[in-house]
Amino acid sequence: MVSAGEFRKGMTVEIDGQVWVIVDFQHVKPGKGAAFVRTKIKNVVTGNVLERTFNPTEKFPKAHIDRKEMQYLYSDGELYYFMDTETYEQLPLNHDKVEDALPYITENMNVTIKFFKGEAFSVEPPNFVELTITETEPGFKGDTATAGNKPAIMETGAKIMVPLFIDTGDKIRIDTRTGEYMERV
Repeated sequence: MVSAGEFRKGMTVEIDGQVWVIVDFQHVKPGKGAAFVRTKIKNVVTGNVLERTFNPTEKFPKAHIDRKEMQYLYSDGELYYFMDTETYEQLPLNHDKVEDALPYITENMNVTIKFFKGEAFSVEPPNFVELTITETEPGFKGDTATAGNKPAIMETGAKIMVPLFIDTGDKIRIDTRTGEYMERV
């Protein structure tokens, strides 16, 4: 059991029989009245986001989330197939469970899949990925890293901002948590 006063970002708890992850929280101590915890919580299964306030002494059971590293194999248009690298079993997932990771994953890439009570609900790409740029405006001689940014389309279809000296065909490292360009590889 964890009290609302102990909430932290990324913590998973069961509230009203459903599993929620704490997206944001703030301890509020008004001049008058009792203190409370203002939170933004996201349902891990449905993806719904709510803003709720709790009494800091309210207690909730911690939800146990299993994480398993699996390899992304391919998509047949409707389902996305992942393989357990230990047992070689394949796991098909719907688009809604994979859509947040899709801009950053390519075939044969290892990802982390989160499970709650044996049911997969989310796919997490690695924190840093290396992708090739398929389309961007050409760079010009003299462009520097500090001169500005331009849009680029990656091999996965993701659009990110890159420095002006980056060209089509370059391989770059991206931070998947922020979706930002890190460096040229």
